[in-house]
Amino acid sequence: QQLTMPNWAQGIASSGIGVLALMMACLAMLVIPMPPFLLDLLFTFNIALSLVIILAVIYIERPIDFSVFPTVLLLATLLRLALNVASTRVVLLEGHTGPGAAGKVIESFGEFVIGGNYVVGMVVFIILVGINFVAVTKGAGRVSEVSARFTLDAMPGKQMAIDADLNAGLIGEDEAKKRRAEVAQEADFYGSMDGASKFVRGDAVAGLVIMVVNIIGGLLIGMMQHDLGFADAARTYTLLTIGDGLVAQIPALVISTAAGVTVSRVNTEQDVGQQMISQLFVNPQVMILAAMVMGLLGLVPGMPNLVFLIFTALLGGLAWYLMRRKEQTLVKEEISAAPPPIQETPEASWEDVQLVDMLGLEVGHRLIPLVDSRQKGELLDRIKSVRKKFAQEVGFLPPVVHIRDNLELDPNAYRITMMGVSSGEGELKHGDELAINPGQVFGPIKGVATKDPAFGLDAVWIKPDQKDEAQSLGYTVVDSATVVATHISQLLTNSAALLLGHEEVQNLLDMLAKSHPRLVEGLVPDVLPLTTVVKVLQNLLNEGVAIRDMRSIVQTLVEYGPRSQDPDVLTAAVRISLRRLIVQDAVGMSSEIPVITLAPELEQMLHQSLQNAGDEGAGIEPGLAERLQQSLNEAHQNQEMAGEPSILLTSGMLRTVLSRFVKYTIPGLRVMSYQEVPDERQIKIVSSVGQQ
Repeated sequence: QQLTMPNWAQGIASSGIGVLALMMACLAMLVIPMPPFLLDLLFTFNIALSLVIILAVIYIERPIDFSVFPTVLLLATLLRLALNVASTRVVLLEGHTGPGAAGKVIESFGEFVIGGNYVVGMVVFIILVGINFVAVTKGAGRVSEVSARFTLDAMPGKQMAIDADLNAGLIGEDEAKKRRAEVAQEADFYGSMDGASKFVRGDAVAGLVIMVVNIIGGLLIGMMQHDLGFADAARTYTLLTIGDGLVAQIPALVISTAAGVTVSRVNTEQDVGQQMISQLFVNPQVMILAAMVMGLLGLVPGMPNLVFLIFTALLGGLAWYLMRRKEQTLVKEEISAAPPPIQETPEASWEDVQLVDMLGLEVGHRLIPLVDSRQKGELLDRIKSVRKKFAQEVGFLPPVVHIRDNLELDPNAYRITMMGVSSGEGELKHGDELAINPGQVFGPIKGVATKDPAFGLDAVWIKPDQKDEAQSLGYTVVDSATVVATHISQLLTNSAALLLGHEEVQNLLDMLAKSHPRLVEGLVPDVLPLTTVVKVLQNLLNEGVAIRDMRSIVQTLVEYGPRSQDPDVLTAAVRISLRRLIVQDAVGMSSEIPVITLAPELEQMLHQSLQNAGDEGAGIEPGLAERLQQSLNEAHQNQEMAGEPSILLTSGMLRTVLSRFVKYTIPGLRVMSYQEVPDERQIKIVSSVGQQ
């Protein structure tokens, strides 16, 4: 949560005056001699800045929440080096006057922290620099390098996952842009941290060099210019140098630790303190074993028994507290899971009659966490996004998905029902992720082979820690909730006509009446009954035509309704009025429409076959139907291999029959009539079926 800064602070931050003032101060310290009081002020500011930085690092939830950290490292390093130069100047010029020549802060660190013993101070200083250079900074630099490499390698897979969620309707365009920006920001952050860690290592080396220069230079200046004895010069200048080094290296060690904490943590919704408490002090068995070991050491003669026994008691008390809390949690779960008291069975009534759900989802008991809002089930929000995307693309709101558990299913299985009939099934591995092969990957990945339940693609169930590896190999990785949501989205699209009923159509007409009242009030029931309107819209959805443009649809029905009540005739008229939308969905903005046509002889033969069938039921002679299906299938496959849309262009009389003929035998082949081609589009015949 971000807090609002005061207006004056926002003005300084937006104008960049603060950073500019810090840079100018650093440059001034390199050139202009600083009085001791100003040095005290700047050294204290440096210590306070290091504390602010490490506390900010501890309380962030993700490393990229502190994306300015690499720049802060550079500025803090520059400030320390500038302070070292300024203090070196004062130490060498005024050090002969005594330990207070460079200010109270340096004097305090030289006298109080190390007890006035310059040998002890030198040892402490070298140990601090060694810890900072060898342990903290080197380790943080290695982690930064590895993190940057893996983050950059995983970028293509993360981008593909975002595109997959966007295409499945699970996220919107704004959310996709935000996620892409976060992926790019994460890569930039770890790359910058890899370089910024070199600043801190260089600062540690510079601290050693400055210490040697100060001691040697101080001895020479004190003995040769100010006539000090070797012992006095060594004590005075060494204490000043060690105090100066300590007051700079302690903040450097704090900031190096902050850098190590930042690059070594894992992205979660908890800060560092919450992660340590929730993961380190959670298992009572660990505390019991630790207490036993400490107790045994406390009983060994010659050991500091009291100290060991105190910590034994503390660890034992913590173990007892964790075990008690665990028992209370189990009791609460048993109480919540206990069956309700037996009540007298009431008489049966009409309220006991349950109509079938329009759209339902049944899950096995191991998948309940996916749909339980109390357990932060992700699937509920995904289903809402799927319904919203369907409404925006198709043109009407699908029914609510009724979710229930089914003990008859396998624990990891789910079933999607429509009108009470099973329409899709699948099996999940809750907690794992599904790596889907989009058609081209760069190698296999270890896991449990399966099929994507929505589209039947080859897939592998993998562990979450294999996600980056799978994405780098070209797999599209989705979680269990996304698998189910995508399956529901695919079934909704394929069964749109089945889900559209009288209530949905009446709602569409009521919405249109708000903006075009005269147009709607003249349709139902004066021109057409509601049943006919429903049938026309179902025909359009069966043929893959969205019904978003209700104004054009109703206007066409009002115009042609007095002439014919036949839903097929009205559907053909509506398709002509929606021809621009139909063609745009098929070929996009291309000016040319690649089409498959029927040879004139074949078209004439089909016309005669339909006329001979008469009112008894239009149909195609079986032998002719088989040959036609083979030829159309070959032409359709050629178009798909060429990467172009597959459209069969025929006469208006044959369009309806052929559309029903190829709907299930050749899915993906669109059937259009000559009248549905807009005037501004050109036709390019790519194949003629039945041509001798």
